[in-house]
Amino acid sequence: MSALGKVVRAGVGRRRTQTLVMVLTTTMAVAAAVLATGLLVASHAPFEHAFAKQRGAQLTAWFDPAGATAAQVAATAHISGVTATAGPYPVLSLSPRFGANKSRLPVGGVMTEMSVVGRADTGGAVDDLVLTAGHWATGSGQIVLSDQNMPLGVGDQLSLPDLPGKPVLTVVGLARSVTATGDAWVSPTQIAALTVRGSRPGLQMLYRFRSAATDADVTADRKAVETAVPPGSLTGASSYLQTERSADRTEATFVPFVVAFGVLGLVMSVLVIGTVVSGAVGSATRRIGILKALGLTPAEVARAYVAQALIPATVGTALGLVLGNLMAIPALHEAQRAYSTGSLAVAPWIDLAVPAAALAAVAATALAPALRAGRLRTVEALTVGRTPRAGRGRTVQRLLAGLPLPRALSLGLAMPFARPARSATVAAAVVFGTLGVTFGTGLAISVNGIQNGLDRRDAGAVTVQDIAPLAGNGSKDTVDPALIAAKIAAQPGTWRYFSTEQAQVRVAGLAGSTNVIAYRSHGDDDSWGAYQLVSGTWFHGPGQAVVPYGFLRATGTRVGDTVTLTAGGHRAAVRIVGEDLDVREGGMVMLTDSSSLAGLHLKIPSELVQFDIDLEPGTDATAYAASLGKALQPPGILVLPSGNRVSPTIIAMDALVAMFTLMLVAVAGLGVLNTVVLDTRERVHDFGVLKALGMSPRQTVAMVVTSVAGIGLVAGAVGVPIGVALHRRVLPMMGRAAGTAIPKTDMAVYSLTVLVALVLGGLVIATAGALLPAGWAAKARTAGALRSE
Repeated sequence: MSALGKVVRAGVGRRRTQTLVMVLTTTMAVAAAVLATGLLVASHAPFEHAFAKQRGAQLTAWFDPAGATAAQVAATAHISGVTATAGPYPVLSLSPRFGANKSRLPVGGVMTEMSVVGRADTGGAVDDLVLTAGHWATGSGQIVLSDQNMPLGVGDQLSLPDLPGKPVLTVVGLARSVTATGDAWVSPTQIAALTVRGSRPGLQMLYRFRSAATDADVTADRKAVETAVPPGSLTGASSYLQTERSADRTEATFVPFVVAFGVLGLVMSVLVIGTVVSGAVGSATRRIGILKALGLTPAEVARAYVAQALIPATVGTALGLVLGNLMAIPALHEAQRAYSTGSLAVAPWIDLAVPAAALAAVAATALAPALRAGRLRTVEALTVGRTPRAGRGRTVQRLLAGLPLPRALSLGLAMPFARPARSATVAAAVVFGTLGVTFGTGLAISVNGIQNGLDRRDAGAVTVQDIAPLAGNGSKDTVDPALIAAKIAAQPGTWRYFSTEQAQVRVAGLAGSTNVIAYRSHGDDDSWGAYQLVSGTWFHGPGQAVVPYGFLRATGTRVGDTVTLTAGGHRAAVRIVGEDLDVREGGMVMLTDSSSLAGLHLKIPSELVQFDIDLEPGTDATAYAASLGKALQPPGILVLPSGNRVSPTIIAMDALVAMFTLMLVAVAGLGVLNTVVLDTRERVHDFGVLKALGMSPRQTVAMVVTSVAGIGLVAGAVGVPIGVALHRRVLPMMGRAAGTAIPKTDMAVYSLTVLVALVLGGLVIATAGALLPAGWAAKARTAGALRSE
């Protein structure tokens, strides 16, 4: 064992460069495997895990304090079937205004109505809130906002000028409820201060039940609660199953691309580790012959070389484990935002399984070539491995010598044919690298194009809406939309605008009502506010409509078909002229011209009318919104810069695409680096001969780089089409999961210029991996190289 120990230590210490490359390669491969596996596991039923961890509310109920006292509501905790409750919490519906803020929102602008709950802390037997920023509201003037789609951050302020004392609340934290039980939370004493004298806040109660797996179960549970309180006192109830379905759609959208990248990362990690280890052991065949000549048995040789591989691999595995967990922190944070769940982390078993699998792969990969070399006769082992087999690649070399190329380049192009198996592993690494880059690039372009399409829902730079009837101050005053239109037209900086009206109608063949958004132009064509289309055209005039994929699927219709709308006994027929990109309400929102609904005689409330305003070039949207807000004096008019509200799912996808792509490129580059290091070490004597014949250092670098450049170019040409095919396979799956078809423009993202650049990316990966060992070969002194074995 002492002799074996010396052999192992000498082998690790003698080839320091190769040992360092093995450490780096194992580090990146294990980090990629930890990140990929962690995301794959975190993407499996994230809502269910978060719901269990946070003890989510299966039913959220609201009660009228005039009909049921707090004691009566609290008594519902003892209903048969109830396993846990929290509350009753006081709750108010408020429409605050923007105060001082860092988000460039107009100070004094009216916010939409929010549900503010009074809670002393985040914990409880039900709905354990997760603080994602700041701290909990414990004193006067403090508020915690939900971190889901809230435009304000920690340190910003909200004002309530319509309440006595005109209170101002400072945002001290952001929190997340797995079932969205509130839009904001304050201390119970603060709720009392926000309650208008003579009124009482509502009551919120959170429940968990013994049986709540289906809609029927939750409905039965709600009826049991309703029966236990005075009639009419239960004003509303929300089931967790609705939130779960929404989360499942997001998960289904996210999972296909995570799986694709995860599998790529795992396969490439195993490939590169195997390539590095087998190459390292295979290059030591002559040294194995020396050890056999000194008396070591084949079994001892195998053990020695497995140990030589495991030592740097163990160091790399430990470093990769740390790096993978560090990289998983931002990656899982983005996934957490996309899934709208609590904190996600790498599962503990992954930190055990991935290192064990990596070291097992290293041991198995090292054992095979070590045993094979150990079985060679001593004389044969001493002569094998110093140079490629006689004649291998010579035919190709002679053919290339006849081409009008510099001799250094023709020699470099012929080098891969001397060791075809090793060259194949380089090609495989570059194929996977270019495949990942191609898929990631296409996915990033597509999802950002989809986000731009979804942003068409707010086509203008500024939006205006009358929310006075929605404000929680009892005001029912409304403003005539025609007056708002006149103020907008007179406002300096207005270029063009249109308004939209929302209405609920019935569609023949569908149960329940469908939301219709009707466009009304004000002097200009409103088609500049058109949504992105998947197929067909935008509507032009009465009797035409545009619908999303979900509507077409639910009704069994196609573009060109006619559907009948009904409301209040009146009917109107509209023809579907286009399919748009829209996932709201399950893709069931119809868009049409306001004249299409004239026959239905609908009365549209003012709060369901929104104006979208496009500004003249150079006009500041924030300043315009503030000025228009002053011109529209009634306090219930909401005037806001539209901005682009990027989906958390899109942000998460962009971040993960960039991270995974860089990881795949790094692993591929290290695989190339290791192979070129092995080749240059084995060819040191050949380099000495070539230098003695007059080859300059620059020509040496060119020869080494050229030896992998051709492989990189061919591998790029192979990897790019596979990446394109993977993109065309995965993106529609993501779209179907989200409830939409993908526009052709967002599918056809690979232009000729992009494809050429991606193919050349294989050349770049291969060249980058070869530059360092090429520099070492160029710097080697001729005399030392000629003496080298």
